[in-house]
Amino acid sequence: MSGSENGSEIQERFIIITGLSGSGMSSATNAFEDLGYFCVDNLPVTMLATFARLLLPNTEGVVAIEKAALVIDIRERHFLSEFSNEMKKLRKKGLDPYILFFDATDKILKRRFSETRRPHPNDDGAGVIAAIRSERDAMNDVRERADLIVDTSRHTVHTLRRFLLKKFGDMEDGVPLQVQIISFGHKHGVPRDVDLLFDVRHLPNPYFEKRLRPLAGTDPKVIKFLVAQDEVRETIRRFDELLEYLLPLYRKEGKSYLTIGIGCTGGRHRSVMAAEQMGEFLRGLGYETSVQHRDVMK
Repeated sequence: MSGSENGSEIQERFIIITGLSGSGMSSATNAFEDLGYFCVDNLPVTMLATFARLLLPNTEGVVAIEKAALVIDIRERHFLSEFSNEMKKLRKKGLDPYILFFDATDKILKRRFSETRRPHPNDDGAGVIAAIRSERDAMNDVRERADLIVDTSRHTVHTLRRFLLKKFGDMEDGVPLQVQIISFGHKHGVPRDVDLLFDVRHLPNPYFEKRLRPLAGTDPKVIKFLVAQDEVRETIRRFDELLEYLLPLYRKEGKSYLTIGIGCTGGRHRSVMAAEQMGEFLRGLGYETSVQHRDVMK
């Protein structure tokens, strides 16, 4: 990699993402979207100057787009022939976009195209290696103009995302992790797309207390009944301890959203109370946390 790697010094509002096909440009786009950039894939290079107006203040000093990341590569047929002229037009407008160039070894690029079974956009029938080398030669001038060259040969999707979030984000660990907690009843089915699943059916059940049966897990009487039980307090403590350990690891891996499911039998008492307790704990740790009770009214 070349260029400064101090994330705090990177404040580019206008980034052009380019590079060799298969080098990770799509993954990079996802990371920039999470950082709040307006992203466009495969914008015609001749529209650069027109698009750039949206980044400049209007007569009232307001900009339409605060920051943008554009993917422009060899798929755009005018890219190589018009790139230099379009850069000159942008500089005349007072815009000097940050050029981020993605690269990888021929061997890695060949393997990626083989795994995805996608044809190389520069393949004229001579095979993927010939197409890769032809594209590399054609992109050499653009590569030399780059502010930063990222070799993704040793990157996974996750490590590349983490690198970009740290470098171009305004915080050391990238975007914040948002947590959603869903309480539910197992007899109504487990929610889809849950990342972590906790079961509290082993806890004392307020359903068997006649005075508590019609109440929800958010009712003070139900909460008082449950927190008076040693096994309830110990279970919640251990859940909290596990999450305090796991969530920083999820965030380090570049995960932006985490969904936690907490289930009891009917989804009305124990899981509701436990979800509220967990939500309060995670907010205290600084995580943006929402709590949803799917089956509390059933």
